[in-house]
Amino acid sequence: MTLAAGEFIRRFLLHVLPEGFQRIRYYGVLANRYREQKLARCRQLLAMPQPDPPDDHAAGGYRDQYQELTGASLTECPACQRGRMVIIEGLKPTKPCRPIYDTS
Repeated sequence: MTLAAGEFIRRFLLHVLPEGFQRIRYYGVLANRYREQKLARCRQLLAMPQPDPPDDHAAGGYRDQYQELTGASLTECPACQRGRMVIIEGLKPTKPCRPIYDTS
């Protein structure tokens, strides 16, 4: 389909939210609350089999999965490959800056 530039921009801007609004990603069946129960009910109504339980290898954490997939360890020093890196302190995120609006 070929569109004129004005028509393309008009259609594109139909998908842009006004300032102050926030897009809601999931609603209905995929809403966060009761998602598991709703999906189980959907599977039951559609006569679908229950999904396989997750693998036990996911229980080891992302560091173990990373080492299994890449061969590199996230717990060893990247420079000397010896010793064990330990988390001493986690830094809290700072407050984001307010956007500066240029009114000129």
